[in-house]
Amino acid sequence: MKKALAMFCASAMIMGSLAGCSGKTQAPAESAGAPAETKQAANEAASGDTLISLITMDSIDQHWVTLNEGAQKAASELGVTVQFMAPNTKDDAQQIECVNNAVSAGAAAIIVAANGPDAISSALTEAANAGVKIVYVDSPANVEAEATFSTDNKAAGEKAGKEMLKAFEAAGVTQGTIGIINVNAATDSCVMREEGFRRAFEGTGFEILETQYGEGDVAKSQSIAENYITQGVVGIFGCNEGSTAGAGNAIKAAGNGAVIGVGFDKSDAIMGLIQDGHLLCTMAQNPDMMGSMGVEACVKALEGQSLGGAVEDTGVSVLKK
Repeated sequence: MKKALAMFCASAMIMGSLAGCSGKTQAPAESAGAPAETKQAANEAASGDTLISLITMDSIDQHWVTLNEGAQKAASELGVTVQFMAPNTKDDAQQIECVNNAVSAGAAAIIVAANGPDAISSALTEAANAGVKIVYVDSPANVEAEATFSTDNKAAGEKAGKEMLKAFEAAGVTQGTIGIINVNAATDSCVMREEGFRRAFEGTGFEILETQYGEGDVAKSQSIAENYITQGVVGIFGCNEGSTAGAGNAIKAAGNGAVIGVGFDKSDAIMGLIQDGHLLCTMAQNPDMMGSMGVEACVKALEGQSLGGAVEDTGVSVLKK
């Protein structure tokens, strides 16, 4: 029996890797079922047999790991099972596959941070039509959901810009060019951060250069930041964890303390760069709160409560040295 079970688990892992979507938490066998059975599960009160799938943009960023930790804590307290599923990298096709896999596994609800608002929408619509409850965390798609828990990204981006302006004022810098490293042109949360950041510099003597995209990859973002530094920028803004770490690494490598780096998200690498003076600050979200509130919303929806598509700001803090 043990040998058969081991072979089954190995096969499941291979299939998961081929699909490009990894499940981090094993769902109970009782929760497996076809999409038609999902609708029945959604009409029942949430219990230990209730499977909720958490699908994030990738499985690498510490932001998503922390969000999952919050979700798992809430799941334990509420007596449900949360399966963490995510692409290895930010990839629309892999995230769509995650949604399809969640429905096939019998998930009664899906908590999702959409890589882009449009690409994943058809898959989520099919899931909703099968009776699956949809809840968004961090970044929504263009499909109605029970609720959304995220940062007010435009306001947080503007706050990041104002922190950079304060640093320029303290240094006596009144003009110059500023580079922005974003993930892509589709991820709603990061697009809003960029809009807010740009708004902070309206009417000033600073010029914001054309945004460059690093797909949230640290190495790609560092290369972009190095090019910005070569162009003589006075500041660089990173729109997510990978972008921020890449910017800080480039400033560190250049040994140019005059370049002000400001970013988004909290990780050990980013905090180290701040402590060493290579980044001014980062806008720290509350991913653990997003995760726990997402699970709570799923349970309420599965128990028949109407959440009315509420959008709740989970806040942001400015972390400095």
